[in-house]
Amino acid sequence: MIRVAACQYAIELHENWEAYAQHLENLCAEAAGQGARLLVLPEYAGLVLSGLLPTAVRSDLHGSIAGLQPWLPKWLTLCESIARRMNLYFVPGSAPELDADDRYRNRAWLFGPNGLLGTQDKLLMTRFEREQWNIVGGEGLRVFETEFGRLGILICYDNEFPLLARTLAEQEVDLILAPSCTDTEAGYHRVRIGAQARALENQIAVLHSPTVGLAPWSPALDENVGRAGLYVPPDYGMPANGVLALSEELMPSESRWLLHDLDLDEVRRVRREGQVFTRRDWPEQFTPERLKVLTQ
Repeated sequence: MIRVAACQYAIELHENWEAYAQHLENLCAEAAGQGARLLVLPEYAGLVLSGLLPTAVRSDLHGSIAGLQPWLPKWLTLCESIARRMNLYFVPGSAPELDADDRYRNRAWLFGPNGLLGTQDKLLMTRFEREQWNIVGGEGLRVFETEFGRLGILICYDNEFPLLARTLAEQEVDLILAPSCTDTEAGYHRVRIGAQARALENQIAVLHSPTVGLAPWSPALDENVGRAGLYVPPDYGMPANGVLALSEELMPSESRWLLHDLDLDEVRRVRREGQVFTRRDWPEQFTPERLKVLTQ
């Protein structure tokens, strides 16, 4: 059993490092103080650091991510320190990071009580990322070993593609972390529906953390809509609708944690004793006789 915490993360303007660092410390301490051991912030939560930049830079779509780069090492050091001191597994969200090939990738980090466990890049880019922001997709999926089970990370849009989650499931991942950033209610529901479908198909748990609120100072994070959620396969011993926990408001005015106790042994039990075996039966859909198109 582990208490997990997914943040509905309000995009706020912090114009100096001390204010931002105190904000992040206080936010994590709030969840840790309620017994959470796994904390997840959403996609592009790291881009809040662009508020530290001069107004003309942070209000420029491309200038903001370029100006963000010198702050990333300091931010990651702070995030690692929080995970170590508070004895947490911590995904501080994602941020666009410039790689050696001079391309930006949307990257999430996972820290544990003993330091950095690794990173996961977003693999499939939305239209905004491709056509306006020039952020490119990463390569490959990573599996993270923790004291309570194997984790994977699928960032936002990646949750809408079944084979990515299936690849993680075949590596015995028990829980997928789904940080997201969506600017419409439809976008939020696309990610949520994808997350629930991935939980059903693979008989695993998915923890979803979204951005919320209005940030007119940022051309990338200007509007944010979403509810935090924890999803499981709808089966024996689980909620009939597959929703283990869901935050109450779509757009709260401040950051809020969704905290819930998650028993991954119960999720594994469903894979052994469930009413259906979608995880086991997945390969059968690909047999030639089932994929052929029948004519009248």
